[in-house]
Amino acid sequence: MGEVSYDIVILGGGSGGYACALRAAELGKRVALIEKDKVGGTCLHRGCIPTKALLHAAEVADHSRDSAAVGVRTTFEGIDVPAVQKYKNGVVDRLYKGLQSTILSRKIDIVTGDGRLSSATSVQVGDDVYTAPQIVLATGSVPRSLPGLELDGSRVISSDDALELDRVPASAIILGGGVIGVEFASVWRSFGADVTIVEMLPQLLPLEDEASAKVLQRAFRRRGIGYELGARFESVAPSAEGGVTVTLAGGKTLSAELLLVAVGRGPVSDGLGYEEAGVEMERGFVKVDSLCRTSVPSISAVGDLINTPQLAHVGFAEGILVAERIAGLPVVPVDYDGVPRITYCDPEVAAVGLTAAQAAERGIETVEVNYPLGGNGKSVILQTQGSAKVLAAREPDGSPGRVVGVHLVGSRVGELIAEAQLIYNWDAEPSDVAQLIHPHPTQSEIIGEAHLALAGKPLHFHA
Repeated sequence: MGEVSYDIVILGGGSGGYACALRAAELGKRVALIEKDKVGGTCLHRGCIPTKALLHAAEVADHSRDSAAVGVRTTFEGIDVPAVQKYKNGVVDRLYKGLQSTILSRKIDIVTGDGRLSSATSVQVGDDVYTAPQIVLATGSVPRSLPGLELDGSRVISSDDALELDRVPASAIILGGGVIGVEFASVWRSFGADVTIVEMLPQLLPLEDEASAKVLQRAFRRRGIGYELGARFESVAPSAEGGVTVTLAGGKTLSAELLLVAVGRGPVSDGLGYEEAGVEMERGFVKVDSLCRTSVPSISAVGDLINTPQLAHVGFAEGILVAERIAGLPVVPVDYDGVPRITYCDPEVAAVGLTAAQAAERGIETVEVNYPLGGNGKSVILQTQGSAKVLAAREPDGSPGRVVGVHLVGSRVGELIAEAQLIYNWDAEPSDVAQLIHPHPTQSEIIGEAHLALAGKPLHFHA
């Protein structure tokens, strides 16, 4: 058995792990990055990147199918699934090679193999032990299922399976109306499938603002995407046609070619030696403080392994925070309310800050405006519908104070959320944003118009 010493050993090469490695190496630390599969983790190989490649293919299909509406004559001949898969895999492979090159250029040692925490300062991979005064756990997450619901990879599948399908299903039931379920529903509908989403809570995208969910639900209804809200799954069985039949509480049944289980992702922590090393756990997640420190002083944890928003850019931020803290730099906790979030369906849903319900729960009285995209020139050109909702804290005199939430729905609004992030994180008030000149015609004007209206001087919109 060999033993190698480093300044930092990182277990897991996904978004949080490799971000920590890159930043730590920049700060002069000798780093080992242990990954059992490929660096890049879920985001690059089974999440963000491949799903967005499929969503882009879906967008092209929709544009081809609807091109006559703008006077362009095309013939839509269908979806060539092997070619779509080749495109998707090509995107992933290009980014993977670039990431590998970046990591190696920083003199980070990539160790391939199954790692297990063997002490508070060591990780074992096979017969080798990698030691360091600081260990970072970043083992990520995997698709979850429900008790008694077995994934067979054929008729009852996970999001990992869905990414590798060699066909467009004729019909699909999607269990779960969160980000993963909604995005696959959008892709498959654009590819020609009949899709129904089953969500146990009263709205799609339960973590988003109710107003955004209603806009999305109307858009999905127009697209022919079905959904059952407030519906509890009971069982699934093979159907006579070779597909599946899903039974909901109350006896209602739905039948389709396959069932995609999209009920979220769970942390990868079982059997990795965490508890044996004294790391405190909760429901499979590693417990950390606001600076990502575990109950063991020499061990930190980041990404989907801890109970924070399961977003790649959250993992990046946590990884950088840990690297800088270990290096002795001053750091501040991540403000998770101020992290932008995007669902890349059609139409897109993007947000930063608090929802109206969250503001009410925290005792924050708000003033709000909801600006429809129908009044925005570029949105009309793009033939998209949606809205921009801005929430501001209500001052004692009733006027709007700092912006506490921005919620956007519409084509490509994810590209606008960075400005909203600055507005939220810099404690801007509507009057501050109203002074900024947004270029015309762009969709960015919807942010400007909403803040103009909240500031009491609306231009093209009257609240």
